[in-house]
Amino acid sequence: MLFEQVVVKGAFIIEPERRMDERGFFARMFCERELAERGLVSGIRQINTGFSPRAGTLRGLHYQALPHAEVKIVRCVRGAVYDVVVDLRPDSPTFKQWFGAELTADNGRLLYAPEGTAHGYLTLTNDTELIYMTSKSYAPNEARGVRFNDPVFNIVWPAEVGVISKADLSWPLLDV
Repeated sequence: MLFEQVVVKGAFIIEPERRMDERGFFARMFCERELAERGLVSGIRQINTGFSPRAGTLRGLHYQALPHAEVKIVRCVRGAVYDVVVDLRPDSPTFKQWFGAELTADNGRLLYAPEGTAHGYLTLTNDTELIYMTSKSYAPNEARGVRFNDPVFNIVWPAEVGVISKADLSWPLLDV
């Protein structure tokens, strides 16, 4: 697995190293040892999947409050998304900064979002599906979010938002 540190401190794009032969390829999507060697959270408590039938569907920006803050490792297994992580840690040198990357079924890349960051994605194709691993179990009373279009972050989404939940529209602006 190849790890590329991105602009948000502690967030990474992970490129599975494909071992190719006449059958196709084989690659690791997760390796506890390789994550731990980089000082990253490597324990997985839950694996989730999300499916969106329409391009332009936005989910996020979500996180869980302490003590249930979680790491997310996200991969697109069908279609394509623009995946975003936003730093909400006031003591971080990248506080309020964001990073976005296109994750597709074809490129196989993963996004590692550390604790204290919000995560969201915009589907770029119809019939898009993601799998994401989390370091903590879902705690509904600790679920939080910030608005996808908060001017503090000024996220540049690559397409129009066509479908979004009432809950995601109601997240507050960051209180700075």
